[in-house]
Amino acid sequence: MVVQVLLSVLAYLVGSIPVGVLVGRAYGFDPRELGSGNVGMTNVARVGGAGPAALTFVGDMFKGLMPVCLARLVAADEFTLVLVGLFTFLGSVSSVFLGFRGGKGVAAALGVWLGVAPPAIFVALAVFLAVLYWRRVVSLASLAAALILPVAVAVLSYPRDYLGLALLVSGVVVYRHRANIGRLISGQEPRIGAKAQSVAAADN
Repeated sequence: MVVQVLLSVLAYLVGSIPVGVLVGRAYGFDPRELGSGNVGMTNVARVGGAGPAALTFVGDMFKGLMPVCLARLVAADEFTLVLVGLFTFLGSVSSVFLGFRGGKGVAAALGVWLGVAPPAIFVALAVFLAVLYWRRVVSLASLAAALILPVAVAVLSYPRDYLGLALLVSGVVVYRHRANIGRLISGQEPRIGAKAQSVAAADN
C-alpha cells in the first residue's frame, strides 16, 4: 500500500511536468500566452513551429511512459500499473505546476498505454493516423483514437482494471475536446496546413 501511494504521488508529479511550457521557454515563447493558450503539441506547433512541437510531443509521451515503467520494475501487479497510469494521466491534464490546468492528455495517454498495454494503444494509434491522413484534422483523429481505445482493450481481453482505465482516459480526452466537437459539427475546425479560423483551436 505504501509503495502504491508513493508511486502514485511520483506519477502525478511526473505527469504534471509542463513540457510545452518548458520547451516554449527554451525557444523564447510561452504557449499559455499565444494561440489557443494550451500547452500541448498542436498549440506549440502553431506558435513555435515543428521543432518545439516535436520536442513537446516526445516529452509528453515519455512523461506518460516513465512512471508506468518504474511501476513495472517495483510492483508489477495489474492494479498498481493502472493506478500509476491514472495518476500520470491526471497530472498531464491537471498539473500542480500550472494551477491544476494542463493539456488534453493525448500524448501523455499514448505514453501511459505504451507502458500498460502496447497492443491496445497500437490499435488506437493506427486509427489516429488513418483519420489524420483522411481528414487532416488533429482533434478528430484524437477523438477517434480515444473512442477506439476501450474497444481495443476489451477485444484484446485485458483485465477489467485496464478497461476501467481506458474508459476513464478516453472520457477525459473526449470531454477536453468538447469545444473541438462543436467546431467539428459546425465545420469550423481547422485542418493541418490550413490557416486556423480561431485562436481557440484545440491542441493535444
